[in-house]
Amino acid sequence: MDKHHAIQLITAAILSLGGLILLFCGVFIDPQGEIHTSLLVAFGETCTFAGALFGIDYVYRVRK
Repeated sequence: MDKHHAIQLITAAILSLGGLILLFCGVFIDPQGEIHTSLLVAFGETCTFAGALFGIDYVYRVRK
């Protein structure tokens, strides 16, 4: 595995995990500060989607 694929896989994992954590925070934790829950959910969905796209791209590039 070359350096580019390793960075892509790590980025995909971090984005997916971060997105899932933000989704969990947006749904189950009461807001205590200025960040509104809809913002957390929207950013969490975006991160999870981006991580999934990176992961899918990684799988198809390595599969060749």
